[in-house]
Amino acid sequence: MPLFGNTFSPKKTPPRKSASLSNLHSLDRTTKEVELGLDYGLPSINIAGQSLKFENGQWITESGGTGSLKEIQRLRKRNLQLEEENNLLRLKVDILLDMTPNEQAAGDTFGVTNLPSATITSSAQSDPDRV
Repeated sequence: MPLFGNTFSPKKTPPRKSASLSNLHSLDRTTKEVELGLDYGLPSINIAGQSLKFENGQWITESGGTGSLKEIQRLRKRNLQLEEENNLLRLKVDILLDMTPNEQAAGDTFGVTNLPSATITSSAQSDPDRV
């Protein structure tokens, strides 16, 4: 028990000076939705003149489809071509790396090229004024 009483006694907060002038708390849910527009609906955007809305986790055009069927088929075909080209290029890189000696391949991957020293000395000897 403290000698001089309780040392911790926070001050009480003063009451609010005025009550709220808003009557929103007294409205029921349906009235709030009508008055405040709480029924947001589906998110929609307009990109490049085409209007899209978000339904069930998918962006769908306002006309109802997800896009023109020909456009989707063309894009899928192009995607398949690019994937095949990418796989072919990866295979070519692997074959080329297998053909090179290990030290040279390791240096080339970091942009280091091994120039022969004879090339450097011969150019300096041919033109003495360049040095």
